Amino acid sequence: MVKTTTDKGYIRISNDAITALVGAAAINCFGVRGMALRSVSDGLVHLLKREVMGKGVRVHYLDDSTISIELHIIVKTGVNIPAICSSIISEVRYKVATDTGAEIAGVDVYVDSIMPD
Repeated sequence: MVKTTTDKGYIRISNDAITALVGAAAINCFGVRGMALRSVSDGLVHLLKREVMGKGVRVHYLDDSTISIELHIIVKTGVNIPAICSSIISEVRYKVATDTGAEIAGVDVYVDSIMPD
């Protein structure tokens, strides 16, 4: 949970709100097919629907009041993966910092699968 203090009181942003924000920022980047979730039972990667895309995101709250973000994505076939990941990192850092005021320690992107369009 991200906590911010203002002159009028505290603002607390839930983990679910942050993961939804991160997921939305990531899937809006060119070349991203969607968020991914690896099934524990069969080990397969599943494409998440928009309603549950936050499950492909993990937020770690660090001791120095910063957050670290981990995204699991599926990309489209034939795209430049390093360029996509760089774009996602920039977009997620910008959106989370401007929308929540949180300081981002790092954004890690894991490409779990490649799918045709």
